[in-house]
Amino acid sequence: MTRPTRQRERERQEDEEEAEPTQDATTVCPECASGDIVKDADRGELVCADCGLVVEEDHIDPGPEWRAFNHSERQSKSRVGAPTTQTMHDKGLTTTIDWKDKDAYGRSISSKKRSQMHRLRKWQERIRTKDAGERNLQFALSEIDRMASAQGVPRSVREVASVIYRRALDDDLIRGRSIEGVATAALYAACRKEGIPRSLEEISEVSRVERKEIGRTYRYISQELSLEMEPVDPTKYVPRFCSELELSEEVQTKANEIIETTSAEGLLSGKSPTGYAAAAIYAASLLCNEKKTQREVADVAQVTEVTIRNRYQEQIEAMGIHS
Repeated sequence: MTRPTRQRERERQEDEEEAEPTQDATTVCPECASGDIVKDADRGELVCADCGLVVEEDHIDPGPEWRAFNHSERQSKSRVGAPTTQTMHDKGLTTTIDWKDKDAYGRSISSKKRSQMHRLRKWQERIRTKDAGERNLQFALSEIDRMASAQGVPRSVREVASVIYRRALDDDLIRGRSIEGVATAALYAACRKEGIPRSLEEISEVSRVERKEIGRTYRYISQELSLEMEPVDPTKYVPRFCSELELSEEVQTKANEIIETTSAEGLLSGKSPTGYAAAAIYAASLLCNEKKTQREVADVAQVTEVTIRNRYQEQIEAMGIHS
C-alpha cells in the first residue's frame, strides 16, 4: 500500500469516527439512554418513546410531501414518471411531445422550431402504432374511454374494461365481430364487475352499436373469459333514479326496504333489475306522499310503463299493501 493510499484510508477512518457520535446523538435519548426514538412527521420532531423527551425539533424530512399508507398508493403517487395504464395501447410508456410549443423556461419557441416540433409530433403519432393490430387496439381503447366519459364512470372501471378487451383480443374473440361491439360489451362487463349500475339501454345510448349486438357480444365474452358475473342488485339503481326524480331520502329508504322484503320472497328471480327498482321507487313515492307518475319513473329507468305496473302489483301484494 503506497503512502497516499494509506493517508486516504486514515482520513476515511477519522471521518467515520467523527460521524458516529452525531448518529448516536439522534438515535439515543440523552435523558434515559433509550434507543427507542420515534419520528413525529406532523410536528417535525424526534421524540423518545420511553420518557417523552423531544430529542430534536424542526427535524427536516427528506421524503416527499405526500403520504401513502400501502405499496400501491406509494407507487401511484411517486413522481418518477407516470404510472402504467391499461387504457392506452402502449400502456403510457412511450414519449409524448407536448403541444404548447414552449421551451423549458416557458418561453415561446421560434417559428422554425415550431415547424420542426410539428413534424416531430406528427411522426411521433405515426410510430406509436407499429401495425394494424396496435391501431385497432388504440381505436378500441379510445372508444372505451369515450363511452366511459359519457356515462360518468370512475377510472377503475375504464381500467377493468381495457383489461377485459385485451383478454378478449389475446383469446382471438374479436374475429368476426366489430371492434365497437366488443369494446362496448367490455365496458358493460366492467360496470357490472365493479358494481357500477349501468343498464344495457344506457350503454347502448353512448355506443355506435345496437343493444341486441351488445347483449349478444357480452354473453359471449363473459362465457369465454369465465368472468362469473353476479346478478345485479336493484338497490344499486335506487340512489341514482331517486336523484334524477328529485325524491327525498325517505322514499329512497322505503324503496330499498320494498326491494329487500320482496326479494326475500323470490319475486326478483328472472326479473329485470332496472324495472324492479323503478317499480319499488314508484310504490315508495306513493307511500311517502311524493307521488310520481309511472311515465316519469319509466323515462328515468328506461323501462316501459307496463313493466312498472306489473312489478308494482307484485310488490304491493307481497308487502300486504292494498292499493
